[in-house]
Amino acid sequence: MVASGVGVGETVGVAANSRVTIAAHALAWLELARRRGREVLTSEEVAASVNTNAVIIRRSLGDLQRAGLVTARRGNGAGFSLGRPATEITLLDVWLAVSAKPLLALHHSEPNLECPVGRGIRPVLTDLYDEATDMFRAALARWTVTDVLERILA
Repeated sequence: MVASGVGVGETVGVAANSRVTIAAHALAWLELARRRGREVLTSEEVAASVNTNAVIIRRSLGDLQRAGLVTARRGNGAGFSLGRPATEITLLDVWLAVSAKPLLALHHSEPNLECPVGRGIRPVLTDLYDEATDMFRAALARWTVTDVLERILA
């Protein structure tokens, strides 16, 4: 439970980063298509499942391709397929491929070092943020694309 009363998946004022969600959706759809005998899907086919613009999907698939999680085929039969088995792609792999920003960030400018809080807040929050990020990464590392798809299909 979140102290503000905001539940998991809800946002207040600022939209959450959905890049990982879009990428995980695309990978799960590519795996389901593979299971159904379709090794390659176009960005338009993936975009139809995500219900977004194909340009957004191509950007996401490009990030996933650079990380080796998908491969792109050009020419006749063009499209995207998984770059390795879905059982070997963790959500941590996905997060690292598409989310370049840190999970939590410190002040954008130096706080007032004459203030006792301003002087000491950065090291304290750095330790806390590092611990939270480690826990977040460990949770994502436990889930594969196969796990996500199996839960969807259950």
